[in-house]
Amino acid sequence: MRPMPADAAQIIVYTDGACRGNPGRGGWAWAVPDGPYASGADPDTTNQRMEIMAALEALRALEPGRPAAIEVVSDSTYVVKCFTDGWWQGWLRRNWRNSQGKPVANRDLWEPLIELAVSSDVDVGFRWVKGHSGDRWNDRVDELATLAADSGHGTSG
Repeated sequence: MRPMPADAAQIIVYTDGACRGNPGRGGWAWAVPDGPYASGADPDTTNQRMEIMAALEALRALEPGRPAAIEVVSDSTYVVKCFTDGWWQGWLRRNWRNSQGKPVANRDLWEPLIELAVSSDVDVGFRWVKGHSGDRWNDRVDELATLAADSGHGTSG
């Protein structure tokens, strides 16, 4: 994986998850336009878990470079609305229960993602993009995530 430039003020990163069956074989991917990228696979997962994992792995990879801001672009309303609509704040107030009083699904992934997104020195924002709509970088991470799901292993560069 190529390192981010030291003077990078803001980084935009695209993320996506894919699943063959739900549950089934899954893949996740992230990519910085014209920059580094990575993907990974899980043999037994769900699409929602792969969407969260993509954002989590992107923030894990990009935070050490300490950009001033990271914008996560995802076609997952599940991931984006957690932050734009403040779902995570309600989950914390309700001791990791959703608005129906049930345990929050995928808490094991949400906790570290929320920690990185709201508790770091980096300003992290989330933006939704329509999937399969011709957006070059959304299409690229979809391709990487699907390839990881199909092959059972990820890649980076």
